[in-house]
Amino acid sequence: MEPNDTTPTPNRVPLDKCGLARALALIGDRWTLLILREAFYGVRRFEEMRADIGAPRTVLSERLASLVESGLMEREPYQERGQRTRFEYRLTAQGADLLPALVALMQWGDRHLGDGEPPLDLRHAECGASVRAALVCEHGHILSHPRELRR
Repeated sequence: MEPNDTTPTPNRVPLDKCGLARALALIGDRWTLLILREAFYGVRRFEEMRADIGAPRTVLSERLASLVESGLMEREPYQERGQRTRFEYRLTAQGADLLPALVALMQWGDRHLGDGEPPLDLRHAECGASVRAALVCEHGHILSHPRELRR
């Protein structure tokens, strides 16, 4: 096959059909991933997110609007006494489904780009054990290398 040939092979998926390419088109920039991180931490308000991640107002506003439009987050009005109505941003079920992917990215970054102990130790709320991201087949086998996958 020629290097520029776009004919799909049995082991390749065209970008317009690829789940990873579609996901990256939606959430594949730094600010969006950091907004999602904040939402998983329980941060819901615009100013708190802005203070935590340092995004410019316009960037944060645009990314939040995109996450709401795509169905990953929803806006809920709130009003503090004597103030105008503002909005909180909460993950939808679709947005919450991204937790394993974000945990995997965080743990990869801690392991390969960190300079010591990870700053965050995720624990199972029920038993207290450390949580780690893993690929697990339907029979419970943990996969640790790409060679263990078949397409």
